[in-house]
Amino acid sequence: MELSVVYSRAAVGIEAPLVQVETHLGNGLPAFQIVGLPETAVRESRDRVRCALQQAHFEFPDRRITVNLAPADLPKEGGRFDLPIALGILVASGQLPAASLTHHEFIGELALTGAVRPVPGIIPAAQACTIAGRALVTAAASAALAGAVPESRIIATDDLLTLCAHLNGRHPLPVQESPPHPQDTTAYPDLADVAGQALARRALEIAASGGHNLLLVGPPGTGKTLLASRLPGLLPPPDTEEALTCAALHSFHDSTSVEHLWRRPFRNPHHSASAVALIGGGARPRPGEASLAHGGVLFLDELPEFSRQALEMLREPLESGAITLSRAAHKVSYPARFQLVGAMNPCPCGFFGDTEHRCRCSSEQIQRYRQRLSGPLLDRIDLHVSMHRLKARLLLATQPPGEASAIVRERVLAVRQRQLARQGCTNATLSERGLTTVCRLQPEARQQLEQAADALQLSGRGLHRSLRVAQTLADMENSSCIDLHHISEALAFRETMPLP
Repeated sequence: MELSVVYSRAAVGIEAPLVQVETHLGNGLPAFQIVGLPETAVRESRDRVRCALQQAHFEFPDRRITVNLAPADLPKEGGRFDLPIALGILVASGQLPAASLTHHEFIGELALTGAVRPVPGIIPAAQACTIAGRALVTAAASAALAGAVPESRIIATDDLLTLCAHLNGRHPLPVQESPPHPQDTTAYPDLADVAGQALARRALEIAASGGHNLLLVGPPGTGKTLLASRLPGLLPPPDTEEALTCAALHSFHDSTSVEHLWRRPFRNPHHSASAVALIGGGARPRPGEASLAHGGVLFLDELPEFSRQALEMLREPLESGAITLSRAAHKVSYPARFQLVGAMNPCPCGFFGDTEHRCRCSSEQIQRYRQRLSGPLLDRIDLHVSMHRLKARLLLATQPPGEASAIVRERVLAVRQRQLARQGCTNATLSERGLTTVCRLQPEARQQLEQAADALQLSGRGLHRSLRVAQTLADMENSSCIDLHHISEALAFRETMPLP
């Protein structure tokens, strides 16, 4: 047989389109050519495949070898096609039976020794392969992660020779078992470590219960970062789809272990991060911090110090939960449904409103500092919390700690389950049409909301977001209606920074 077809998968965003690796052995001077829009790393696979076959004691055909990666108009990148190219050559040269490859797909980079190395994007490939009804053969190092895909059939191999023995039926390889669903939450920082700050703790529980965005404002050292890092530990564990999507996004930048698969992400980029680092991009678009925080928390410390352009680019994903990166040749969409937590000082020196330190900033300096945050961005943040410095005696006192994360998480889980059973999503993502159906306002609560909206000059978005927070407050009390005190508390979180 001089022609073979081996199935593999490309990586386009978090999708894995099918690629047929067609290998033909022809007469003529010995040559090895790869066609089908391969990039440099794919073209270099010729040398890796040749050395790997020779090290595995296979015969490398002394003929004209043409490898076509179909479809031809789909860009191919990385070393993920090394393994299917090597197997295609073995089948085309008669050293491996073609029937053994029919119900398999192959992804893996080959070392010069014949060892199979892991490649990025294994989870989307496993998902697509499972839908197609075929088994996925990949490196042993990434097989456990691929096995987390429900109903998948993953075969792990350490090297090319072992795989060929399996395909020949001599030494069958076992199918990778799915890893267990760990429910361990001890790795998250505990809320009990935070002293005082009752209002901020209350806002943190509201944010976790309804999926709301949060802004913490206060002098340096009041515990803003400490509180923000406790939010992932209050959230319910991700479901299988969320965990796999998040792991697929992280595979572009770093490897994700099975132990971290079921943890909520907490991304804390430095304020020098560029717009591309936050949103994603590049010649071949890769996800940024906003997408890497999908299903978790994006914490922006020193919020006004971020570039204005970078912050403004967060406005669309805060509404839609997705980021679309368009280039001349192609377009890629990445999910970005995260909770934004921002932290900032009330002024450049940090001590405006502090009772123990005198602020050295002028009114103009404070206004310029706060104007780095646009109105539309602040309008998308549901909860604005003002934090104050604690007395030293409170920080050093041997008083009982506050509520632990485990206790608060139980309440958050109950509220989340109530929302999912009623509307299928959190209150923060409830649509405007859903608001009119779900939110039942008492007459006095409606009157209070209308008067406050006019007095505070709330935009339509601000009005709806206040209503969503009020609904969360009602859910936390297991109330079927939104009462006056729910509206009052929700409106109190809209603006807390005192004016100079």
